[in-house]
Amino acid sequence: MTHTLEVSQNARTIAKALLLNEDLAEAIALGHDLGHTPFGHAGERALNEVCPGGFRHNEQSLRIVEKLENYGQGMNLTWEVRDGILNHEMDLTPSTLEGKVVRLSDKIAYMHHDMDDAIRGGIITEDQVPKDLCDVIGHTNGEWLDTFIHDIVANSLDKDDIRMSEEIYDAFHRLRKFMFDRVYTNPIAKGQEGKVEVMIKILYFYYLDHVDLLPDYLKNMMNLGETKERIVCDYVSSMTDRYAVSMFEEVYIPHTWGVL
Repeated sequence: MTHTLEVSQNARTIAKALLLNEDLAEAIALGHDLGHTPFGHAGERALNEVCPGGFRHNEQSLRIVEKLENYGQGMNLTWEVRDGILNHEMDLTPSTLEGKVVRLSDKIAYMHHDMDDAIRGGIITEDQVPKDLCDVIGHTNGEWLDTFIHDIVANSLDKDDIRMSEEIYDAFHRLRKFMFDRVYTNPIAKGQEGKVEVMIKILYFYYLDHVDLLPDYLKNMMNLGETKERIVCDYVSSMTDRYAVSMFEEVYIPHTWGVL
């Protein structure tokens, strides 16, 4: 939720400066990660391996607003919002400028949030970022965010595209590489991912054998042609981190027996 709100705030700021449709940008931003699994990309990898046809969170986000929300009725969203939700990944291209604003805002917010977490968690410090990179984008996490947003506005105004300058785009990718080298592949950060993937797969197969435990509106969707595998994937992917752990503990972790 924190990430989504940051994407929304950044997207509205950029859209306003570019005289674009702020409400459209915000709607796309608020919906873009609805399909994310518990534990983020680790959960997504697990479901992608076990769900027939695979699993991508952007496609699941679109499925939620088109089919699953309102107890299986979906939402009455415009084509522009749905296009932006589906195409917010960097290997895809949104059809609207507002969608492109959200796509870049997502990547900026993702790195900004993870950088903040890594600094607060003691994995890295701001002064470990290469000096020549800081000379371009600033010396603090807040300055980096400000640089990226201002650069997007300056280089997209009155243009038919949303872009960064070549210098800042290069700096953005250098900072992203720093994050992969020092944070995303850090043993502290990676240590729990294997456990997460095993847990998500176990929950998927458990509910595949216990479809009767799913919410009624999901079970009813099987009468509309949805497969059991698809609705179980819908259910597991909708869990929060805490709920997934609690369900795993409830189903598979034995409790001590009281002694009379």
